[in-house]
Amino acid sequence: MQIRIYYEDTDISGYVYHANYLKFCERARSELFFSNGLSPINGEFHFVVRKIIEADFLKSAKFGDLLNIKTTVLEIKGASIILLQQILRENELIFSARIILAHLKNDRVSKMDSKMVEFFKLFQNP
Repeated sequence: MQIRIYYEDTDISGYVYHANYLKFCERARSELFFSNGLSPINGEFHFVVRKIIEADFLKSAKFGDLLNIKTTVLEIKGASIILLQQILRENELIFSARIILAHLKNDRVSKMDSKMVEFFKLFQNP
């Protein structure tokens, strides 16, 4: 997913405010579903961030930058997935996060169905 940095994304210095990198990752996760005709919220089922294992701020993005957010599935478990999300400016890595998403049904952890597991396998590295 590609995004442009606007004034609203920056702090007083013109650099992206640190919390916005997590928002960009959230948008990219949602876009994975939307671009494949799915939704991260499906009736009584949905996903939530259970844990941000690591967030590594390597370089700063600034007003006007064009960024690419890459999402890779590292591991699929019964009721959760572990993702690697990377934000790049051109080919330069500027942010990286490992995130655990939990799959919930009626606000309780629940095993994913086979269709959802197959969907996530599309984003695994071989």
